[in-house]
Parts: sequence; structure tokens; C-alpha cells
Amino acid sequence: MCWQKWIDVRDREAGDQLIERYMPLVDYHVQRIASSLPKSVKKEDLKSLALFGLYDALEKFDPSRDLKFDTYASFRIRGVILDGLRKEDWLPRSVREKAKKIEATIEQLQQTYMRDVSAKEVAHALNMSEDEVYAVMSEQFFANVLSLDERPFDDDDQPSFTIRDDQSPSPEEHVLREERIAQLANVIQQLNEKEQLVISLFYKEELTFTEIGHIMGLSTSRISQIHAKALFKMRKLIEQAI
Repeated sequence: MCWQKWIDVRDREAGDQLIERYMPLVDYHVQRIASSLPKSVKKEDLKSLALFGLYDALEKFDPSRDLKFDTYASFRIRGVILDGLRKEDWLPRSVREKAKKIEATIEQLQQTYMRDVSAKEVAHALNMSEDEVYAVMSEQFFANVLSLDERPFDDDDQPSFTIRDDQSPSPEEHVLREERIAQLANVIQQLNEKEQLVISLFYKEELTFTEIGHIMGLSTSRISQIHAKALFKMRKLIEQAI
């Protein structure tokens, strides 16, 4: 009934009811993306972006197409949030500065010891906690890979998973992206079993840390720690492969 009124005459009351009905999608994607961001990024800001994505989905959804609104709206919501993050310098300067210090320390220690160094060694050299090293580097890692995530729909309202650009990617760009994805897959295979599971459940199955914790019988904070450690390892492995 609501859908028909909205589609036929853009009835405002019907639109409000649909917004309320699909609010769980907004909350879900905000919670999931927020778990990989610094605490300085306010969930209220992410929710504002997500609501815009939901409303945009309602405006542009074509029920004649063979696509469920939940799926369409999820792409829209997530895409608008990520696009907003790309446009804003959401990573605090303090985190960027810490990341630079950590990277410089890693390079210095590697030259000194002539081997890869652990997060514990880096933390000791900088008088930081090991968890802080993991957290800072995972935040920076997420910032660096945002451009590989999906962008909002194109004008034809079809899902798009290409690198963000004003034009369609060239064949060379497509090959480069495929190589990077293959490299990432190879890196993931070098993680331990628990880390691989967390990465898979979070990025592929799109579960929250809390949901993953229920599955693995671990606390949310423990899942967050495993996730951060996995990203730290992945970053080192990717650098070695370059």
C-alpha cells in the first residue's frame, strides 16, 4: 500500500513510512562502517549520509526491474557513506602523524635488524601500546583502500564496483585493479585461520564485529583486535610484494 502510493503520486506520508520501515538498513551500514573508523568520526554524520542514500534510493528505485529494494538501498546507502568519507579528510591529523611515525620506525627497525619487525617492537620503540599501533595502522589502511570500494550508482542506477572515476575505467585500469585484487587475495591467504575468518566475515559476508563475535565465541573487542592485527599484517605483506 505504501509502495503504491509512493510510486504513483510520491505521497509524503507513504514516503515517511517507507523511510521508517528501512531504517534498520541505515543503522546496519552505519554501525558496520563505523567499526573501521576512528572514534573521532561521529556516527551521527555517517547516519546523515546514510539517510540521504536511503531517500535517494526511494526516489530512483524502479520496481519494474528485477532487483529487491533492500539490495538496491544497501548499495545506495553504503555508496553514499563511502563517497562522503572520500570527500572529507575524516582521518584526524593526529592519527596521520602517528601513522607516519610508525611507518618511519618500522623502516628504521627493519634496516637495523635486517628483518621484518613486530608491532610489539614498534610499540616499544615509540613508547606506545601494541593495540594503539594496530589501531592507527588499521585506520590508515582503511583510508588507503577506500578508493577500491564500491562507489554510488551511476546515472543508469546500476550497481558499480569500479574504481571511482568520472569516466569508465580504461582496460589498463581494469587490469591493474584485477591485479591488485588478486594480490590482496594472496595476502589474505597468508593470514592465520582466525584472521582469515574475521576478514572474510567482515568484508565478504558484511557482518558486524558483534555478529562475528557471536559466531566465533569471542568478545567484540577481541574481534576488533584480530581485525586490526590482520590489517597490520596485510599492510606489511603488500609492501613486501611491491
